[in-house]
Formats: sequence, structure tokens, C-alpha cells
Amino acid sequence: MEALKGIKIALVSLGCDKNLMDSEVMLGLVNEAGSFLVPNQAEADVIIINTCGFLQDAAQESVDHILDAGVYKEKGNCRAIIVTGCLAQRYGEDIFEELACVDAVVGTNDYAKIVDAIASVLSGNPYTALLGERNMPDEETLAKRVISTRGHYEYLKIAEGCDNCCTYCTIPRIRGHYRSRKLESLVAEAEMLAKKGVKELVLVAQDTSLYGKALYGEPSLHILLQRLSAIEGIRWIRLMYCYPEHIYDELIVEMARNPKVVHYIDMPIQHADDAVLKRMNRRSTQEGLRETIENLRAAMPDIAIRTTIITGFPGETKEAFDNLYDFIDETGFNRLGVFAYSREEDTPADAMSGHLPEKLKQKRREKLMALQQEIAAEKAEEKIGAALTVVVEDYLEEEKRYIGRSYMDAPFSDGYVFFPSAEKLTIGEFVTVRITGAVVYDLEGEVLCRESAE
Repeated sequence: MEALKGIKIALVSLGCDKNLMDSEVMLGLVNEAGSFLVPNQAEADVIIINTCGFLQDAAQESVDHILDAGVYKEKGNCRAIIVTGCLAQRYGEDIFEELACVDAVVGTNDYAKIVDAIASVLSGNPYTALLGERNMPDEETLAKRVISTRGHYEYLKIAEGCDNCCTYCTIPRIRGHYRSRKLESLVAEAEMLAKKGVKELVLVAQDTSLYGKALYGEPSLHILLQRLSAIEGIRWIRLMYCYPEHIYDELIVEMARNPKVVHYIDMPIQHADDAVLKRMNRRSTQEGLRETIENLRAAMPDIAIRTTIITGFPGETKEAFDNLYDFIDETGFNRLGVFAYSREEDTPADAMSGHLPEKLKQKRREKLMALQQEIAAEKAEEKIGAALTVVVEDYLEEEKRYIGRSYMDAPFSDGYVFFPSAEKLTIGEFVTVRITGAVVYDLEGEVLCRESAE
């Protein structure tokens, strides 16, 4: 598009890795239209802010970034500010009234219209995408994404939207109903990524374990894993955001038998007290959670299980919290994140009785995090003496050692492995490291050997 040729564009991507993938697609589209991508907002003619609006803290962070961009528009080179993502979808044209510096609002599944939005505002016309539409972008659009990670791992969004309707969550209203992408589409995208040097696929969705049920009539994540593992160059496949109630036997069997699927699962349980789970509209029970975890560990004794917890949900009594605390203590998750409940407008939980004081919510959060620190330290100590495959992430010049991730560590979510090497290693290379020490969430080791490429 002529209107965009030579235009300098900066993009700020906030929120989750699913948002990051949307940002990469937008970068590809504006790049194809002839724009230059610049890392510094001060240099940009157009600033795109791909926002998060899942929680109020995240929404406020998004607003702060928009206001910061507004300074460049007022006093710098910036000619237009485009707001995309969850905040755009959640508040729509109200954003124009609250944030006068904004020139265009583009919804969560309308990011394929980003080029039209920029062209419109540069012509002096404000732009709003059709926020009511929640169609999946076509495959040709998705194939244009620009890799913004280190290049050896990438996220593969296998579905969009959510039908779980947890009472605390705004995602179904923002992202729409659950829609799985077709197998062929995902395989084609993964093949494209592999040709660009990607070695680790991180599968993401609002509920990864539900993949394919509506599209193919039955859960199909295990079939997708089979297809993806056949791609040359892909070495690791990692599962994120698997709801425990949708983890099924064939999936566990495939994870256990497939050498490319790492023995790791991110499984957000949010709570473990049955009464709280019911108020959250979660389909799990503590008994069901125990059974799922037992099945995973029976099939894969070395599996690393990550989860997230919400403390201070409306009506969470001391007994309910104690129940949760004991469950975490007994279960011993490898990785665990804890969030204090955040009131979100227009959610059923916001209208519930029994809201707790913020101080109490935070106190309970801190108690769980202290417990998890002890658990994580114990599990890290157990790895001393083990030989682990590690992918090289970076080199720390001052410390003269490398930083990497084992199968137990998702990008930007978990711990790291630190180790020196007499030989110069490359980012994305796989090495075998013997673990010699542990520091809570992180491991230390020494290189045993470099591993050959697939």
C-alpha cells in the first residue's frame, strides 16, 4: 500500500504470549506494506500498542503505555497511535473518549486490518475495526508473521476464544467463543517456522487441551502433536494452558510416548477447594485434580507440572484457603504462580458477595508463594547430579557463563540453568549439562557435551 511506504512504525506488545503472536502477524503485514520497523518509539511515525485488558492492573499498564506514546505524538515525530488487542476489544470506541491521543481502535481478531487502520489515520480519518466480528484471520495473513523471539522457539496459537466462562474472567467476552484452527493450517505454519530455524514449538490457546473437540467432534490435541512431531527441525513441543478437566487419556499417552513432546505441562487449576471451584464455575474438583495429576505422573514420572492459583476469591473462607494450602503442599507442583483475585467489571464474580480485603488476599498470596519457594528448592536439589538437555538462551558476559532452559522451563515463565563452557556456544544450540547446584528456582551445572542437530 502506497500510503505506508517509508513510514516508520514501532509496536509495543503487552500481555501474554498469545498477544505476542498477534503482534508478530501485524509486524509482518506492515512490513509487507513497505513500512520500516523501528525499536524506538521516539523515531516512529506510527506507534501501535497491542494491549492486554484481562486484569485491571494489565489494563492500567496498557493505558500508561498509551499515555506515554501520546507524549511522542504531542512533542515528537509520532503522527498516529493505534490501539489493538484486548483493551481495544473490551472498551471499543470508548477509548477515543477516554484517551484523546488514540487515532484507531482495532479488535482482537481484526488485527489483519492493521494496514487499513494506519492508512486511514494517516489520511486524517479515525478508524475503528468491526469489533463485533470474531473470525479467525486467514492462513495467508497468519503466514506473514515476523519472528520476534530469539528465533529458536516460537509460539503456535492453536485456537482462539474460550467457552469455559469462569466467573472471574473477561476472556470469552473479549475473545469470543472457542474456535480451533485446522490441523493442516497449524502444520503448514509450523513447517514455515521450522524452515526459519525454530526448534521449539510452544503451543498456546485459552484452553489448549480442548483443541479440536468442536471442529473434529472429539479432542484432537494428541493428533496435532503427532503431526507436528513429524516436522523436520522441530525438536521440542511444549504444552501451555491445558485445563485439567479437559486432559484426556490419549493426550497423556501421546505425551509419554512422543520423544519430541517435552514432559512438561502448564495446567492452571486456580484453586483446590470444591466450594471455591464451584463459585469460579470451574468443572474440576479436588478429587478430579488429584486423579489427573496422578495419571500424568504415572505415565511420566519426570514430568514438570506448572499451575496458577487465585487467592482471595469471593467467599474464600479460612478453611477453603487452608484446604488449598494443604493441597499444594501435598501435590508439590514444580512451578506455581499465585495471583490475588482482581475484581473485573461485568463478570459474575464481581457481583458476588463475600469479597475479601485486599490486604488479606495479598497475605494469602504471600503465604502460598513462600510455600512454593520451599517446594521448588527441594525439587531443584533433587536434580543435582542429573544430566539434562539444555537449550542455550544467552551468554552473560560479566559472569562468563551461559544461560539456558531445560525441558522443565518454558520461555519467560520458569527457571534457568546457568553453566560455563570452554567452547563458544550459539543461541538455540542444545547441550547436555550435568547439574552441580541449585538456587531455589534455578540450576547450575557444567557442560558434558554438545548435542548434534536433528
